[in-house]
Amino acid sequence: MIQAANRLATVNEYYFSTKLQEIATLNATGSNIINLGIGNPDTAPHPTVIDTLQQAITNPTSHGYQSYKGVPTLRNAIQLWYNNLYKVTLNATTEILPLIGSKEGIMHLCMAHLNQGDKVLIPNPGYPTYKAAITLAGGTCEEYVLAAHNNWEPDMEALEQLDLRSVKMMFVNYPHMPTGAAASLALFKKIIDFGLSHNILIVNDNPYSCLLCSNPLSILQIEAATTTAVELNSLSKSHNMAGWRMGMLCGNATVIHNVLQYKSNMDSGMLLPLQLAAAKALELSTEWHTALNNLYASRKINALQIHAGAQEETVGKEYGKAEGIHNQNIGIDWKYKNVEIGGNFTHNYFGGWKDTAEERELVWHKKDQLMSSAYIGYRKNKFNIRYR
Repeated sequence: MIQAANRLATVNEYYFSTKLQEIATLNATGSNIINLGIGNPDTAPHPTVIDTLQQAITNPTSHGYQSYKGVPTLRNAIQLWYNNLYKVTLNATTEILPLIGSKEGIMHLCMAHLNQGDKVLIPNPGYPTYKAAITLAGGTCEEYVLAAHNNWEPDMEALEQLDLRSVKMMFVNYPHMPTGAAASLALFKKIIDFGLSHNILIVNDNPYSCLLCSNPLSILQIEAATTTAVELNSLSKSHNMAGWRMGMLCGNATVIHNVLQYKSNMDSGMLLPLQLAAAKALELSTEWHTALNNLYASRKINALQIHAGAQEETVGKEYGKAEGIHNQNIGIDWKYKNVEIGGNFTHNYFGGWKDTAEERELVWHKKDQLMSSAYIGYRKNKFNIRYR
């Protein structure tokens, strides 16, 4: 029997691969498992994206080999998308590389840049693919801890105390998986400065910035970021195209070249109709993301209600009749008329009353890992929670 390579002894089969097999087995025996373990959109891409695919795929010239670095139509669409969404200017020829999903980019980055024993800083908690890709490439993982009391941000002072001489790369992931914590430009600047000071390649994994984020951010917004950083992005979550495997690597031109050098020996260019459809998706207006986020926001309300046990309270007669939810995870508590926001009303919140003929609502925002913004509203003697 032919033996597997030694490198396979250093990793296990991908967690979600085995978990999906387990779920399939349970469903085959009559269970009805709701899988909340992986971000897999369950609605379709925009109809114009489907139309573009259908039209392109009937063209007899669409089925040949394609450029290893993506067709100009797609690279230009990525360039414009980054400019419109993040206000980032990229060179479509040298600073953008389409990927067969951003996950492969993690592996390509490691294989193109790590030598045996090179160290890579990775977040804990974090995406398990970082550790597997680094290990397979011969690198060594150095975990840095993210904690709730620090808003799930790296402790930059602690990182500065490490022996960084062998550290070649650092993975960051904002909005963060699994906590949902959002970054800030101030945090991104600290990370970029850290990379510049220690000659460390910074990789921001950024597939979630369009979901429930009122102000999508890119680490490439920071001045001089492309000197030391690249960013992985994807259409999987933002455009309901997870199975299409459409991703991108943007940023430092030398890193892009190195990845292309490796990648071009591993695969070929993506099917042209897929690339053209992806370009069409990137041209969608903000109405697409608004509609998608409204859907997810309504589901999030239901999830929080389930998590909180759908607890309803009746406030004393002195406050009138009201119904609501108390959820410690998002720090919400209240009383009718003399509304009280429980526990954490700090500089992370801002708000005020909004009066209309039909309702009186307290509009407020909380910047933390669980939501981008919210309001508690009063209408017809009932309180409710809404997300924006």
